[in-house]
Amino acid sequence: MKIATLIIRTMLGLLFLYTSISYFFHLNPEPVTTGDFKAFQVGLIASTYLIPLAKLTELLCGIAFVSGKFVTLANLVILPVSLNILLINYFLTPENLPLGLFAFGGNIFLIISHWKNYKGLFIMNE
Repeated sequence: MKIATLIIRTMLGLLFLYTSISYFFHLNPEPVTTGDFKAFQVGLIASTYLIPLAKLTELLCGIAFVSGKFVTLANLVILPVSLNILLINYFLTPENLPLGLFAFGGNIFLIISHWKNYKGLFIMNE
């Protein structure tokens, strides 16, 4: 289990690092979008802050995953981002669904593998 956790954590970290660094340094050309996804993307870009915020979150969590530091926190912080990646790919770009499944599934796998660290969040004190 430890080897699987290390592999998934590293692969997720590298994925998030690659996507965020390529966004900030414009390493890849912008893909051509059409239809509903184009309308969705125009709205995200018009907000001016949402995509950079998501990419900064991916960068910080990618660093945490690759370094092995603050993994418990990074799992929680990146969860809404990975859920959105999954849902956007499911509804708007189904050809990219395997990537969304890996991001979300890997995140859930890491949360389960570190579950002992999250138990304190669910203790009710009165």
